[in-house]
Amino acid sequence: MHIDVVLNPAEIAQLPARDLSATTCVVFDVLRATSSMITALAHGAVEIHPVCSIDEAHMLKARLPDALLGGERHGDMIPGFDLGNSPHEYAAAEDRRIITTTTNGTVALRASAGAQRVLVGALLNLGAVAAALLASAPPNVLLVCAGTFDMFALEDAYAAGRLVTELAGASLGDAARAVAAVAARYPNALDALLLARNGQALVATSRTADVEWCAQVSRYTVVGLMEAAVIRPLPA
Repeated sequence: MHIDVVLNPAEIAQLPARDLSATTCVVFDVLRATSSMITALAHGAVEIHPVCSIDEAHMLKARLPDALLGGERHGDMIPGFDLGNSPHEYAAAEDRRIITTTTNGTVALRASAGAQRVLVGALLNLGAVAAALLASAPPNVLLVCAGTFDMFALEDAYAAGRLVTELAGASLGDAARAVAAVAARYPNALDALLLARNGQALVATSRTADVEWCAQVSRYTVVGLMEAAVIRPLPA
């Protein structure tokens, strides 16, 4: 198994042009999109439809009128939507479909669609993602760090690095070595997330509880699998 990492949105924009047919992508948007998705799946959400734009979300809602609309722009709930981007909101989505659009996370997921397999990762399901990769043993693993707007995000690199350390024996690209070094610098996940620019922004807007939730390591055993632009729990 060879592991490499995409560290910023500029690299993500190039993914559709890459040959990922022998690659498993794991997408991280720890604060907060993929953490909210994993929370939703762990609490019984049926499926999640990540889309790139608000218009696309509304068009899909017309086809799936029973679905909840969720997502954010600049961290805040989109007007007229049912949910924002807090994992606490997504814990109440049992037996529901969710259509979601976020600034970076859903874009990163859709950009990865050409991969042989696309998994949804977070600190919340880190152990389960590692177990799934070890069980399937793909030749190439690409960890996709969603970032923030057009910038690198520490929390995504940190989660990617924690996953690298779970996959002992894999060969590593330079970016994978770099994120592993970042993870080693912060044994406590919450310390890393509170240091991150996004973590500080959430604290400043009274969303510290979201940061604390997203910093829980391996709370859940569910892994999201995206197929045909729909995320469902990876079968056991």
